[in-house]
Amino acid sequence: MDTGAYQNWIGRTEVRIDTVSPGPARALAAALDADPEDFVLRSELPPLWLWLYFLPVVRASDTGPDGHPKRGGFLPPVALPRRMWAGSRCKFSGTVRIGDELTRVSTIAKVTAKTGRSGEMVFVTVRHAWSRGGAELMAEEQDIVYAGIPEAYVPVEPLPAEPQDWQEAAAIDPVLLFRFSALTQNAHRIHYDRTYASEVEKYPDLLVHGPLQAILMMEAARAREPERRVATFAFRGVRPLFVSDAATVCGRMTLGKLELSVVKVDGGATMQAGLIWAG
Repeated sequence: MDTGAYQNWIGRTEVRIDTVSPGPARALAAALDADPEDFVLRSELPPLWLWLYFLPVVRASDTGPDGHPKRGGFLPPVALPRRMWAGSRCKFSGTVRIGDELTRVSTIAKVTAKTGRSGEMVFVTVRHAWSRGGAELMAEEQDIVYAGIPEAYVPVEPLPAEPQDWQEAAAIDPVLLFRFSALTQNAHRIHYDRTYASEVEKYPDLLVHGPLQAILMMEAARAREPERRVATFAFRGVRPLFVSDAATVCGRMTLGKLELSVVKVDGGATMQAGLIWAG
């Protein structure tokens, strides 16, 4: 695909200001079966939970048939019908607390075309920077991928499983998918509308959100090292995870990095991540 028409979007910037209110954090804690009473004014917000804030509010008339906002605006109007969050690279440099007023600056960094196993794809990389009083607290490079929809679903072969230091079951069900979609203003129908997911996008079941899997990996790691702080965290999707799949969150230390993954019952990962602790 010729992405020349989209190069004008590179450098485009969007600035949002939001207050880290307790409601979204309490609601996500409850959805993950944690105590929402831990999230009150001035409580520390866990890493990645800034994804609950700075969300676009889109009128019904400005919503596309897949549930996403209509193409164009801040993101380039890529014509390929399927849109996914492919992965991110995050850096944490400060503490965010409930009640903080923050600024997020988002910039289109790159637009590239590739041809993969499923055909043409367009990758849009967006850089986000969150700050308080001019001091950066978190930075993220997010990769959004656009692709065509196949005539039928073709399973992705699992990568060979690696030995793990620990693993725990991932408690995922349709209720969690619905709650996470609502909390992140993500109306993409593949996460809650089985008929759309199967008949239009050709998936065998509801898909589990990529950022939800990332949060599950992050929270599993933090539960084992509650006194440590995260310096960097990077993740990428490997293959789809469906709500009917039994899955585990796994971790192992390798050369100073905690390698994390979400793994299906066949032993293959759906998402892989690397976490480096501060200090």
